[in-house]
Amino acid sequence: MGFPEYRPRRMRINDVSRGLIRETHLAAEDFIYPFFVCPGEGVREEVPSMPGVFRTSIDMLEKEMHELYELGITKVMPFGIPSEKDEVGSGAYADDGIVQQAVRAVKAAVPGMYVICDVCLCEYTSHGHCGVLDETGYVKNDETLELLAKTAVSQVRAGADMVAPSDMMDGRVGAIRAALDEAGFPNTPILAYSVKYASGYYGPFRDAADSAPAFGDRRAYQMDPANAEEALREALLDIEEGADMLMVKPALAYLDVLRAVRDEFGYPTVAYNVSGEYAMVKAAAANGWIDERRVVLETLLSMKRAGACAILTYHAKDAARWLAEEC
Repeated sequence: MGFPEYRPRRMRINDVSRGLIRETHLAAEDFIYPFFVCPGEGVREEVPSMPGVFRTSIDMLEKEMHELYELGITKVMPFGIPSEKDEVGSGAYADDGIVQQAVRAVKAAVPGMYVICDVCLCEYTSHGHCGVLDETGYVKNDETLELLAKTAVSQVRAGADMVAPSDMMDGRVGAIRAALDEAGFPNTPILAYSVKYASGYYGPFRDAADSAPAFGDRRAYQMDPANAEEALREALLDIEEGADMLMVKPALAYLDVLRAVRDEFGYPTVAYNVSGEYAMVKAAAANGWIDERRVVLETLLSMKRAGACAILTYHAKDAARWLAEEC
């Protein structure tokens, strides 16, 4: 008697066996939570275009950090809204700048919280661009590098565990690495925004941080959404300059790029689930068009599956709660 022809079939699974065969796992420890700090006292105001996200004054951070830590979220990234701005973004590298104050407050509240600081000038410049401008309104790359390096050093002196340059200036990773080494911080890692597209998904963030350009746009120094091979070249340059981790931003529309970067270099690669992606889900859920919980977890899982070692996301709190309920 011959054997019957082999026919592949789907696995028979239930709630228990699903966890055993699942290829990709999502957990609270995968999340980096971005938050906005602003001047004043007792401030906690919701960002209109980002329901559930707040601008918070320094004195309100202790409660926020304890809540995050109890949820299992142990990594954060503060974004500052300064009381004053100027042409060179001096608030970014001031020792008493809003982010530097926030870093000290976070570390005082929860010493075990890992703080990653965004290194850029756009939130602090009066013109809203990511660097120093010449008389024609064009960003001066080399002059900007000096200020970015000063910013990174001031953030680490305040207690930051990692710095993440997001400006997209040429040579900024090398300049920051040299400045940190010279300042006595050779072991502080750099998470480079290596692949940052000139994207329409950033609108709500610019609303939250009051960082929209006063004129023009940032396409001169951010990447064309049509380019994927350029992403590999940009990532390689940052690796050669000393980056320890890479980032792809935005994430959802660029999962192919995220996978390509991770496969090409094998470097730890972070996905930034940006403000516009967050806002779209919130708006659709508010209208009853989608199941927010299912869509959020599916979206974050797709980023992890595409190769992300961590995900910077405004959904972190909700996602951590939902994942805990599944355990």
